[in-house]
Amino acid sequence: IFVHNTTIALPMFIPGFGVFWGLFSSWSTGYAFAAIVISMPEIANISPLSVLFLSPFGLMEIFSYSLAISRSFILIKAIITKTSLSQFIKPTIIEIGVVIVLLLVGGYVEFYMIELVQNESIEMPGL
Repeated sequence: IFVHNTTIALPMFIPGFGVFWGLFSSWSTGYAFAAIVISMPEIANISPLSVLFLSPFGLMEIFSYSLAISRSFILIKAIITKTSLSQFIKPTIIEIGVVIVLLLVGGYVEFYMIELVQNESIEMPGL
């Protein structure tokens, strides 16, 4: 889970490209959820956004992706305005570290929650 989320998040730091990569990954996630709903109609009443906003790992992922996309926008703006990029090196490295830590913790939490559901220790509402 961590490796997958990290391979999605790190390209979002690329100036300019990261914004489009973030939009594409959002679209493909929604498309994948729609495909899952077709194969499992019992989850049709669960909003994909509720999974993101009501789960701790979802919030960590949203924050991480937002941080990466915003840094991509800041960097492309600096490139366009011909601002020296040296002032952005340290904040970018710190933000990459924050994203990696958040995604590592989020991946562990997501794995743990999946294990709980699979072991039927908890029940998903509506299923």
